[in-house]
Amino acid sequence: MNFELNETQKMIQETARQFAQDELAATADERDEKELFPYEQIKKLGELGFMGMMVPEQYGGAALDALSYAIAMEEISAVDASCGVIMSVNNSLVCYGLTKYGSEEQKQKFLIPLASGKKLGAFALSEPEAGSDATNQHTTAVREGEFYILNGIKNWITNGVNADYTIVIAQTDSTKGHKGISAFIIEKGMHGFSRGKKERKLGIRSSDTVSLTFENVKIPIGNRIGEEGFGFKFAMMTLEGGRIGIAAQALGIAKGCLDAALKYSKARKAFDKPIAELQAIQFKLADMATDIEAARLLVYQAAVMKDLGKPYGKEAAMAKLWASKTAVKCALEAIQIHGGYGYVREYNVERYLRDAKITEIYEGTSEIQRIVISRAMLKD
Repeated sequence: MNFELNETQKMIQETARQFAQDELAATADERDEKELFPYEQIKKLGELGFMGMMVPEQYGGAALDALSYAIAMEEISAVDASCGVIMSVNNSLVCYGLTKYGSEEQKQKFLIPLASGKKLGAFALSEPEAGSDATNQHTTAVREGEFYILNGIKNWITNGVNADYTIVIAQTDSTKGHKGISAFIIEKGMHGFSRGKKERKLGIRSSDTVSLTFENVKIPIGNRIGEEGFGFKFAMMTLEGGRIGIAAQALGIAKGCLDAALKYSKARKAFDKPIAELQAIQFKLADMATDIEAARLLVYQAAVMKDLGKPYGKEAAMAKLWASKTAVKCALEAIQIHGGYGYVREYNVERYLRDAKITEIYEGTSEIQRIVISRAMLKD
């Protein structure tokens, strides 16, 4: 196997790393503290082509591979996981779904502005009673002539406040179970579409998360993605790619933790020498580095399999499971290495811990990833 990145991928990595340092690092803590959405930073990510990385150029995208996307996600999230998740949702759940399954009219109207970063997307699947059990959709879309009438509530919607377009999964025929679920594009400003208050979160506080309410929202039939009943398959296929994005986000958080721990341990002295010379600290650093490298290989494997057109659901689940676990573990170890300083907001590592935990929850909990992995194994 060739583990060497090509010249384009190296350029993407360096560009993302430089952007994170120049545009994100100085304001990440303040935006986290004040829960400020990174409007200017996201606009600049769009200008770099990072909001539609895998979208063909004809639709305003950068026409890059999934591995390049994962590499960029890691570098952005190593500095600011909030920007990472905003970028992930727009790329993985919205642009990818429209690129693969949208009609030509939908691509022209919605995908081009989303991929160029001029518009922002959100993905609405979860409900009060439909989290891990995504089949239990209570949001309904009833056909009336050339329109659907949408009613229901969606929870935990990243980008929900600022999204211009939201892909909503709804039940169109309850007698068919998950085969009666469809997907729709909801446009900002549609009558009857409202947003709840922004959630006060443990981490990724610079990104917005809200509930969405639909009260007799009238949706043109042209805003349905695919055929009626295609929505559940659309959601599951889209989430497979989304797991690569969140795995890369978790990998980035873990990398940020290791970078901070290395820097601090070289500068901090105890017993008349840098604590990096203490074996107890060295062992922590070694374990962090090994776990991160294992996570990176899993993320890269899933991305490459996607690029090759091979089934990658199990590999994406493995990558997310291990990378998210690694992010939490590395954040805890980074705090321990920092000692009391790690527990206060003067240093980044307490933010990394708060940001890391969500990667074990959204886009499929770690328990759901284990179900996906085990089912794939039992089919073989």
